[in-house]
Amino acid sequence: MNDIDTLRRVLRDSRTIAVVGLSAEWHRPSYFAAKYMQQRGYRIVPVNPKYPEILGETSYPDLKSIPFPVDLVDVFRKPQDCVPIARDAVAIGAKALWLQIGVINEEAQRVAEAAGLTVVADRCVKIEYARLFGGLNWMGVNTGIVSARRPI
Repeated sequence: MNDIDTLRRVLRDSRTIAVVGLSAEWHRPSYFAAKYMQQRGYRIVPVNPKYPEILGETSYPDLKSIPFPVDLVDVFRKPQDCVPIARDAVAIGAKALWLQIGVINEEAQRVAEAAGLTVVADRCVKIEYARLFGGLNWMGVNTGIVSARRPI
């Protein structure tokens, strides 16, 4: 579900984000998005067996290795890699599965939704956070959302 209310609820209610495929290279989109979210108070949990640490956080080889609860699983992987990731997101008790821009896998979405996870597909957490809670407007982008409320 990619409606505004769902996007806002997922971003508001999630505090710990496991980023599957997070790169330690600063110029990669996954690093940029994760750092942005970390700077906004989210706990970022890197999931990439290639690195021991990213953004000052321990990196885990897979979702099942994370020893604490995760609210949101954010996926920066190829679409064909998503079904096992969706199964692992279900297994660890995540509340939501977020497939980044260009990451579309209907079977993975069905697996997660059947287990009660909220699924967001083909969207970027950084872009959606900035659009819904403020952050794009400083670049002159009209988000189409006007509110007197402060972002939470």
